Amino acid sequence: MSAPADPVPALPATSTAVTAAAPPPTPSRLIQALILLAISASLVLLLLLLGGARSDPYTRATLDLVGSEQNGGRLFRLNCAGCHGLAAQGLVGPDLHGVKRRKNDQQLIQQVVSGRTPPMPRFQPEPQAMADLLAFLNSLPS
Repeated sequence: MSAPADPVPALPATSTAVTAAAPPPTPSRLIQALILLAISASLVLLLLLLGGARSDPYTRATLDLVGSEQNGGRLFRLNCAGCHGLAAQGLVGPDLHGVKRRKNDQQLIQQVVSGRTPPMPRFQPEPQAMADLLAFLNSLPS
């Protein structure tokens, strides 16, 4: 037969106690942290986008001009009415009445130029023509 196993030596009395680990975050704290992170990221993105719109030479040039509602209406009927309707009432594209309540001029310029929301095509008229289009869009009743 084999010899009995050696007993496990006891820890010396001078050893330091192990501190308990911090409890894992609760789901509500984790959600709060994620919300704060999302808000922070959104603010940074918004600041970058607004700064970019202000520094964009096309946007600046357009906003420095006074647009003609009449010329903008002509431009709208030629280029935009196929999707937004002759009276801007919306067809394939959305109804544009009251658009000035939903988007500011910089946002409208970026929407038209970028064509961000398909099937909206990219469209970049000369700055004066864009200023005219803005004057027309801003004249639409709510």
